[in-house]
Amino acid sequence: MAEAKPVSTPDAVKVQGEGARGAPSPDAAYPRPVYAWYVVGVLTVAYISSFIDRQILALLVTPIRRDLNISDTQMSLLMGLSFALFYTFLGVPIGRLADSRSRRGIIAVGIALWSLMTAACGVAKNYVQLLLARFGVGVGEAALSPPAYSLIADYFPRERLATALSIYSMGIYIGSGLALLLGGAILGTVSTEGMWHAPIVGDIYPWQTVFLLVGLPGLLVALLMLSVREVPRRSRVRVQAGGASFREVLRHMRTHWRVYTAHNLGFALWVLMGQGTAAWAPTLFIRTHGWTPAETGLRYGVLVIVFGVLGIVSGGRLADSLLRRGYTDAKIRVCLLGALGASLFLALYPVLPSGGLAMIAFTPVMFFTAFPMGAAAAAIQEVTPGEMRAQASSIYLFVANLIGLGLGPTAVALFTDYVFRSDDALRFSLVIVGTAAALGAAALFALCLRPYRTMVAASKH
Repeated sequence: MAEAKPVSTPDAVKVQGEGARGAPSPDAAYPRPVYAWYVVGVLTVAYISSFIDRQILALLVTPIRRDLNISDTQMSLLMGLSFALFYTFLGVPIGRLADSRSRRGIIAVGIALWSLMTAACGVAKNYVQLLLARFGVGVGEAALSPPAYSLIADYFPRERLATALSIYSMGIYIGSGLALLLGGAILGTVSTEGMWHAPIVGDIYPWQTVFLLVGLPGLLVALLMLSVREVPRRSRVRVQAGGASFREVLRHMRTHWRVYTAHNLGFALWVLMGQGTAAWAPTLFIRTHGWTPAETGLRYGVLVIVFGVLGIVSGGRLADSLLRRGYTDAKIRVCLLGALGASLFLALYPVLPSGGLAMIAFTPVMFFTAFPMGAAAAAIQEVTPGEMRAQASSIYLFVANLIGLGLGPTAVALFTDYVFRSDDALRFSLVIVGTAAALGAAALFALCLRPYRTMVAASKH
């Protein structure tokens, strides 16, 4: 089949009835809502599992530093860069594969891999082995969101997409909260020093049992993913049988560089703020306010689940509501509102004199941090052709996570270790990194508003 001509907008070539490769047009009937929401539910469970495995380290800083004799900066590499390198660089080729192959199968294999690699953290004998296992977790989790975004976009119409992706993105906060709750509960019984002898795996540190207990159940989630049906992709452009090439995706993004650059870099700073906070806020309550890991896991975990979920659902529903009222830039408006709202409290909670006051002030931080997550993902789906969505999503995640996840935890640690040179100065590191990143994200989202409106308007002609 001849190669498709490049197009400048997602709707440049409308298709009626059956489109290229038998894909339905944008106006064709969507799957039954009940089943569509079931698919979102399964994908959300997968996302929850991924964030439990990813965020469990935030509560294990003290015992890991003690037993492996490492610094905050070395610990930050386990939480951020080691994971982010493979998560981001493999996301793009996986996105390319997901635009032409079974998205369900790719996700199932990824879930099984990250679950096994999390369990491998539970048998690592030293820092290097733990670092390598974290690389493997990043490889597995790279296979989730690009194909998941693409799959959800084919199950839901445009006016419900932000809500659907917000429900999926709830997995971030439910998973992170459960990691803290489960980790805190387990640490209450395994916080001793020295080595334990475990059946089959041999001698391990007590904290390593946490990785074994949260990693292996993920294999059941991989099996659950097989109950999801692959659906035809909703094409707004005619492309060759193998899906849009990476060159075509880049050409489309270059044509609309103002939207994609401002959106992706803005969200990268947003992730930098969020990951820096998620990685070190639990340690703030332990190190500065004297809470035990079990106390921190319970209180902080409940707050993350409740207000993270409230924030992300509220943001998604507001974006869909604004769109129905005629605001074509609704998704970017929600991102801007979240950034401005969080920035008001990011400079406050770390410097308050008690843990209770700090937790109260942290509540709106969590709400507004979650607020734009679904809308930001939906914005990419809204302005990207169907055959390009997984690849465009992987590029978006590449930029956001390489900068945000790769640098967020480490930026906080570098200020603590090399600027302030004191573990007790963690609170000031959180203020500087969090506030600067949130304000930078707000500025970029503001720059994105006008070109985004223009791009959406052009796609309707």
